[in-house]
Amino acid sequence: MNNLIYRDPLNDLLRGFFVRPVEFGERTEAPALKVDVKEREDAYAIHVEIPGVKKEDIHVSIDGAVVSISAERREEKEVKEGEQVLRSERYFGKVSRSFQLPQEVDESQSSAKYNDGVLELVLPKKVAAQAKRLSIQ
Repeated sequence: MNNLIYRDPLNDLLRGFFVRPVEFGERTEAPALKVDVKEREDAYAIHVEIPGVKKEDIHVSIDGAVVSISAERREEKEVKEGEQVLRSERYFGKVSRSFQLPQEVDESQSSAKYNDGVLELVLPKKVAAQAKRLSIQ
C-alpha cells in the first residue's frame, strides 16, 4: 500500500489564507507623516501627506532650522436611529513630526497650503549674516 501524500505548497498556502479568520487587531500607534523635503537655491519645498485632516487641525511651527508639524484627527460618530455601529475602522488621534533643515528658515516669508490631503510648505532660507571684521583701536 502506498502511503505517500502529494502536497502542493501553493494550494496549502491559499487554503490556509482563506480558512483562517481575519483578525482586526487594535491599532496602537498613529500612522507616521510622510514627508518629502526638496532644497532649492533660495528655499526648501516640503510636501507632507496628511489625508483626512481638516486644515484647521494642522499646526506648523518653525524655530530657526527646526520645523515641527502636528495634526489632529477628530471624527464625530453619527449613528442614525435604528442603526447600530458594529465596527468602525477609523483613526482618531494626533500625529507629529519634527526635523532639522541644513539652514535656518525665514519664518516671515514662509507659506503653507493644504489641498487634497497634502500640505505644501515653502520655507525661504534665511540670508546668513556676513562676517564683519572689527578694527582694533
